[in-house]
Amino acid sequence: MHPRLLKTFLAVARTGNVTRAAQEVNLAQSSVSDQIQALETELGGSLFTRSRQGLALTPAGEALKPYAEDLLALADDARAAVDTTGAATAGSLSIGALETIAAARLAPWLAGFRAAHAGIDIKLRIAGSGDLLRRLGEGEIDVAFFFERPPEFDSGAADQRLARRVVAVEPLALIAPPGDNRTDVDLAALAEKHFVATEAGCVYRAMVDKAFGEAGLGKPRLAAEAGSIDAIAGLVAAGAGFGLVPRLAVAAAIERAEVAELAWPGPTRSVNVVMAWRRRRVQPPALRALLTAAGEGFAPVTPAGARPRHAASLPS
Repeated sequence: MHPRLLKTFLAVARTGNVTRAAQEVNLAQSSVSDQIQALETELGGSLFTRSRQGLALTPAGEALKPYAEDLLALADDARAAVDTTGAATAGSLSIGALETIAAARLAPWLAGFRAAHAGIDIKLRIAGSGDLLRRLGEGEIDVAFFFERPPEFDSGAADQRLARRVVAVEPLALIAPPGDNRTDVDLAALAEKHFVATEAGCVYRAMVDKAFGEAGLGKPRLAAEAGSIDAIAGLVAAGAGFGLVPRLAVAAAIERAEVAELAWPGPTRSVNVVMAWRRRRVQPPALRALLTAAGEGFAPVTPAGARPRHAASLPS
């Protein structure tokens, strides 16, 4: 079974659609169909059934899927093992991140990393945290940076194929319209305020709901839901309500006095930035270099009394 066929098979299994799968693997639709047919011929059975909802895996397809994932991961390991025999650290890295982390944290850090590792080509992908974890598990990206997700966001047990580490702690900022010059506000007053937040199901909304819940405020009273942190800052600046967001996402708006920053009185005052990567027998040199640099440069959090973990032990 050629890895190319297995990659195409997994794309069709994931999307349930030949057209979308073809876009993912950069092939013509006819080539995707030909590759699936070739794989079915090789294995002697049908892998998909067609319905109004699209393509669904047959029992044979379901049986093949975990083996296809393992075989592609093993092929990656083999390439990584060969790469380690080279003298120089080179190659390419596909890094995924939430847009706010990419712009405020990764952009300046990656510039320094790239200067120190000129032989490594970097691609930065922007996506939501759920999509980042999917892409990471399926090998589409090498490493991902995102805000820690609450347990209810991850169905079932954590993906054991992935290693994770908290690399930074970002403070939450309570932002108010620019005319609000108070330095702090109490919980009783906040309970009466209207807030602007992202829609339910978004990690940023989960941050707000968690902060309100742990402060005993129940659910926030919403003035509006917005699709991005920039939109939230804009609505708050226009007087629509308050907002509670990671400070790094609105630091520029605070500095320009477009919004006022107040002290959040609840117990939840920060959010973790998590770095995740796939566990492998051998990490490619380029990825090993990035994991080591991130472990050193992001000032990882160490619980009180715990022994610090050396950055060199990160890759696994």
